[in-house]
Amino acid sequence: MMWYYNNKLFEPDEEFLEDYVGFVYQITEIETNKKYIGKKFFWSTKRLPPLKGKKLRRKVTKQSNWREYFGSNGELIKLVEDKGGESYHREILRLCRTKGECSYYEAKLQFDYDVLLRDEYFNEFVGCKIHSRHLPKDLKL
Repeated sequence: MMWYYNNKLFEPDEEFLEDYVGFVYQITEIETNKKYIGKKFFWSTKRLPPLKGKKLRRKVTKQSNWREYFGSNGELIKLVEDKGGESYHREILRLCRTKGECSYYEAKLQFDYDVLLRDEYFNEFVGCKIHSRHLPKDLKL
C-alpha cells in the first residue's frame, strides 16, 4: 500500500513535504488494469475556536491521510475494502506546489486520457474551477 513516484518508492520526510501542497495520482487495479486519476493534498487545515479571552480563531495544519488514501470514487473504495490495498498500484504523476496547480493538472490529465469516455477508468466526473492567478508563474508558457 505504498505510493510510487518516477517508478521509485515515495517516502518523503516532513521537510520535503513542506515544499508541496499535494499531488495528482493514478491508482491502477492490477488484475484488470482499470485506473483512477485524482488529486490529494498533503496537508489539511482545521479551524479551532479562539482561546479564552481571545477573538481570533486558530488555524491548525497537519498532514492529511494521504499515505492511506485510495481515492474518492465509491466503486474503487469498495473494491479496495473487498480485495485489499495490495491489489492496487498507487502512482504519483505530479507533485504540486499550489492547490490551483493540483486542480489544473488533475483536470488536464483526466481530459488528456478521456477518463469519462473510456471504460478502463473509474472516474465518473471531472470538476474544476481554476484561475490563472492560482498557478505558479513558471508553469505559464
